[in-house]
Amino acid sequence: MIRSDALDQLPVRTALPALRRALDEHGAAVLCAPPGTGKTTLVPLVLAGLTGDGPVRRVVVAEPRRIAARAAARRMAWLLGERAGGRVGFTVRGERLVGPDTVVEVVTTGVLLQRLQRDQELSGTDVVIIDECHERHLDADTVAAFLLDVRATLRPGLRLVAASATTDAEGWARLLGDAPVVEARGVSYPVETVWAPPSSATRPPHGTRVDPVFLAHVAAVVRRALAERDGDVLCFLPGVGEAGRVAGLLAGVDAEVLQVHGRAPAGVQDAVLAGPVRGRRVVLSTSVAESSLTVPGVRVVVDSGLAREPRVDHARGLSALTTVRASRATGRQRAGRAGREAPGAVYRCWDEAEDGRLAAFPSPEIKVADLAAFALQAACWGDPDASGLALLDPPPAGAMGAAREVLTAVGAVDAAGRATPRGVRMSRLGLHPRLGRALLDGAEEVGGRRAAEVVALLGEEPPREYGDDLAAALRTARRGGDAYAARWRQEVRRLSSALEGARGGGRGGAGAPSGPGARGGGGLSGAGGPGAAPGDGPGGTDDAAAGTVAALAFPERVARARGEGAFLMASGTGAGLREGSPLRRAPWLAVAVADRPAHSASARVRLAAVVDEDTALSAADRLRFAGEEVRWADGDVVARAVERLGAIELSVRPLRDPDPALVRGALLEGLGREGTGLLGWSRDARALRARLGFLHRVLGAPWPDVSDGALLSRAQEWLEPELSRARRRADLARIDAGQAVRRLLPWATGEAGRLDELAPERIEVPSGSRIRVEYGGEQPVLAVKLQELFGLGETPRVAGVPVLVHLLSPAGRPAAVTADLASFWREGYRAVRAELRGRYPRHPWPEDPASVKATRSTSARSRRE
Repeated sequence: MIRSDALDQLPVRTALPALRRALDEHGAAVLCAPPGTGKTTLVPLVLAGLTGDGPVRRVVVAEPRRIAARAAARRMAWLLGERAGGRVGFTVRGERLVGPDTVVEVVTTGVLLQRLQRDQELSGTDVVIIDECHERHLDADTVAAFLLDVRATLRPGLRLVAASATTDAEGWARLLGDAPVVEARGVSYPVETVWAPPSSATRPPHGTRVDPVFLAHVAAVVRRALAERDGDVLCFLPGVGEAGRVAGLLAGVDAEVLQVHGRAPAGVQDAVLAGPVRGRRVVLSTSVAESSLTVPGVRVVVDSGLAREPRVDHARGLSALTTVRASRATGRQRAGRAGREAPGAVYRCWDEAEDGRLAAFPSPEIKVADLAAFALQAACWGDPDASGLALLDPPPAGAMGAAREVLTAVGAVDAAGRATPRGVRMSRLGLHPRLGRALLDGAEEVGGRRAAEVVALLGEEPPREYGDDLAAALRTARRGGDAYAARWRQEVRRLSSALEGARGGGRGGAGAPSGPGARGGGGLSGAGGPGAAPGDGPGGTDDAAAGTVAALAFPERVARARGEGAFLMASGTGAGLREGSPLRRAPWLAVAVADRPAHSASARVRLAAVVDEDTALSAADRLRFAGEEVRWADGDVVARAVERLGAIELSVRPLRDPDPALVRGALLEGLGREGTGLLGWSRDARALRARLGFLHRVLGAPWPDVSDGALLSRAQEWLEPELSRARRRADLARIDAGQAVRRLLPWATGEAGRLDELAPERIEVPSGSRIRVEYGGEQPVLAVKLQELFGLGETPRVAGVPVLVHLLSPAGRPAAVTADLASFWREGYRAVRAELRGRYPRHPWPEDPASVKATRSTSARSRRE
């Protein structure tokens, strides 16, 4: 029996007529509704016609998290007076509860993505609601792009709703083809803000580490909130580990302490969402409780102000979650939990001044995450570079390039970026492409069951108490009775079933992508690497299986020992193990999980398996190199025959007669690193370079740019044939750089002959001396004794530019500087004359220097002559 009283109390009901009109007229809409208005529960029921108003339509609701999908389905079923699995059901990874009468199905965005790849038309689905789109998860953005493609090419009648409490409504409206924005006003209860920063400085988070002192402060704020306020307390923390530590710090409080997160058992999640049974509760939650879910009884929110976001270090091949400051939008979303049922309060563990400096919205995942899985989905859709997809933010080119390299290496795409049959199979496993490769190829090496077991461990990192030895963690999970072990066993069953499906498809059973993006009939080409159906072959030991599968997943992370507890990964990054790790004496490791602490050049290994050299070489075969290696190292040319695995040198011997072309390349590399100072620059060569630099600056072409960057970019042009004869650093120093630079003069146009005219090396002054001009500064400089310029009325010029005259005393010391000699004779000379004539009485100091003949001699010597 429908609970009409509960449905009638949901404020979103007032926005339903406008939403229906928007969908009837435009086929798409953006729904903005505050938390608690019924956006997630009433809207799907009404659009499906289950409330007795309108035709029955099949509605799919996409949620970002499994806990939200299950909770939303159960809440909607309750509103209809039913159990989930009837007219309302749900599907999440590893769990499906639907029936023949299901009209509203709640799924995770990952499940919907897989469904779209299998059935691009979404046959039988009339409306898709993308809930909590403001969170900007990559799967949700990808689903929206695919659905818009479907509407444009296959099913213009498919209706789309982007729903959220806090979002970029205008951006989503533009993305959906200028769709109408429908707003619902909620019954919002006032939420008082209490600023509760730590009393003393705490260390900022880095990686996944949060200062224990700060977590102790959060626990203290929870205790304060329990003392000052009524009702349950909902505390937001960045991750599962922090929730566990704060729970330990709250031992003894007069309240039931619960933890809710994506890894919590379903029974615990259901208990939290069911509401208090007796006494008060403290619910320690990760971001899963920010939206979609109502936690009954909550009157107080304690917000740590921290969140976890994905980050990837492409250079080191490391990707992980990292702790960041939560955005203002996230803060508003969290605070709203306190005012869903009654007036409440939010305790924010930072000060008010800091709040204004926070980011407005969370970082879109597409801008910061590893894009290998996204790139594979796009390739299977028929749009390898994602250029044809409607996305709020385009994927960064660098991240897409790195993703393409990974996909090519695992055989998921061909040289043109198109999905191979193997890549299509991998995309349907519901795994990151790296783990898909490890599952398919690992099954052939260690057996399907063992491969599934290890991949399930790699897909969700085991708890820290399982240790850093992957094989030992495997054995612990097998016998474990904790929540992680239960989830692990469920995932092993799912992966084993997926392998059975792949076995049934054979090598080429996946077929070509057929999405609407696959325009022009661009078919598949190439097998994309080994793709035989996996079988349950000889498994070997757990240790061997763990090492093999981990190395297949992360070949650039195979690492060789280089000291007690220290390793070098094939990627070139150093790695270290904690004291006491059983892996410290292993000669080779396959590193599964690692992070790099702030300001550290080496990674910290958190999960790895022992491998032998043969396994490492086989798994990372694409990184293997054997041949001549001639490069610039330690300040000179190094030539050697080398065999290496990425950055790991396996064998080295010196080369007696290296390839001249490689030597030449190494010398150019050295010049690029250390600059043109490696060459032999005489005084005349430096002067010539300065003159050419002046002419290029003043006159431009055809006079060449002779800056370091320009010379290095044209090194092959002006340094031949000297460069071809050089073999080492000492040979570079013997090259006459001045003679080589002359090759850059504009000989072809005849302008080269005007070099001495336009930028003379020396200028003759009235005394008859030929004085060198210095061209190194912004203005040419002529340094000359003052008496040698008597009688010269105008400043000398070169290339039309007046020189800067440094007037020297008879002893050669600076007396005055001028770029206007005539003005100096009139106004400045008198003061200089008064200062110098007492010091140098034997030299002429006429009152009118313009009318006196210039001289290089003293007055006494002049009389004798």
